[in-house]
Amino acid sequence: MSLICIHNATVVAGYAQMPDSAVLIDGDRITDVFSERRFRQKRFAESDMIIDAGQAYVMPGLIDTHIHGFGGFGTEDVSTTSILKMSELLAQHGVSSFIPTIYPMSIEDMIKGIRAITAAMGFEKGATILGIHLEGPFISPARLGVQRPEFVKPVNLDLMAQLYEASEGHVISMTVAPELKGMRELALYCIKMGIVLQAGHTNATYENIIEGMQAGIRHSTHMFNAMSQLHHRNPNAVGAILIQPDLSCEIIADGRHVHPDLVRLLVRDKPDTNIVLITDALKPTKQIEGPFLANNEEVYLNDKLFYRKSDNVIAGSSLTMLEGLRNLVSYGISLESAVKMASSNPARIHKIGKRGELSPGFIADLTIMSRSFEVMATMVNGKFVFSEAGNEKQG
Repeated sequence: MSLICIHNATVVAGYAQMPDSAVLIDGDRITDVFSERRFRQKRFAESDMIIDAGQAYVMPGLIDTHIHGFGGFGTEDVSTTSILKMSELLAQHGVSSFIPTIYPMSIEDMIKGIRAITAAMGFEKGATILGIHLEGPFISPARLGVQRPEFVKPVNLDLMAQLYEASEGHVISMTVAPELKGMRELALYCIKMGIVLQAGHTNATYENIIEGMQAGIRHSTHMFNAMSQLHHRNPNAVGAILIQPDLSCEIIADGRHVHPDLVRLLVRDKPDTNIVLITDALKPTKQIEGPFLANNEEVYLNDKLFYRKSDNVIAGSSLTMLEGLRNLVSYGISLESAVKMASSNPARIHKIGKRGELSPGFIADLTIMSRSFEVMATMVNGKFVFSEAGNEKQG
């Protein structure tokens, strides 16, 4: 089997930048990361592909663990074709894998949506579908955000089992409100099934969050948004996430959902290993022509945010992972930490395994990115699924 070697690169790992380095790939795995000096000493076969990165960044492929749609295709379409189109389009923006996120919908539509994603797995032409994220339906009516109230449900273990069975075991994360009655029983079921539970769309008190952590709810959904806010007499959900270092969190780094100074505060006070960059992107993100629909409701874009046209409520994000990475760096966060938040952290927290790092034995998912943070190429499972870079072949 021929090898692929990407050299003359600045390799960005979660712990350091490695200028003048090379990454060696054999099949779908990374086999070595080494210096340019060692590259010059190596001998390659005529069939091997040698790529000169021109000092561009080579980093782990970006992993989006909370995304509803992209390019006019979304999970609310309950369509396998839409999920596969998301896969193709996301790869053009440096994303090597993602977790499609389903809104609370009618039970019938949630099951259809789950089955559509499950049917798409294994047929991707771009980013890999890692599993399914259910954003509800067991969330707080007091912290809906743009979620539709008629589809929010009290905790129901039979319904949870029905949703999980429809996924054929591919529901891997779920947003829940820890304060809901019956949440402990739900948490125990989800832990048994290997589902990562996230506190979100929650009106929880500080004590509710701590009880939820004890029951296994150790991650949280879009920090600062759609959750009980910090108060000096009760830290509530926001305070608990800031105070508890073991409670990880998502962050939407578009500069609008969360003020950049609060992002800097979060990075200062929480280990950067427990922060996950997400987009929470909606179906019309990067869509060229309207109508623009999200969660089957018309929306409009204004200053990076989508708003529901019927009442001007914020509907969600138009962010890409690439833009989020660029924003984090512009906030003064190191590129190494930003890459960690976009790659290795989501892989580890969601128990994906062997993704999100440029290390020997890991799956060869990577992004080649210019110094101005433009995607030059995206590799998934050792194959280029998107490329704008010129390749230099050597013997």
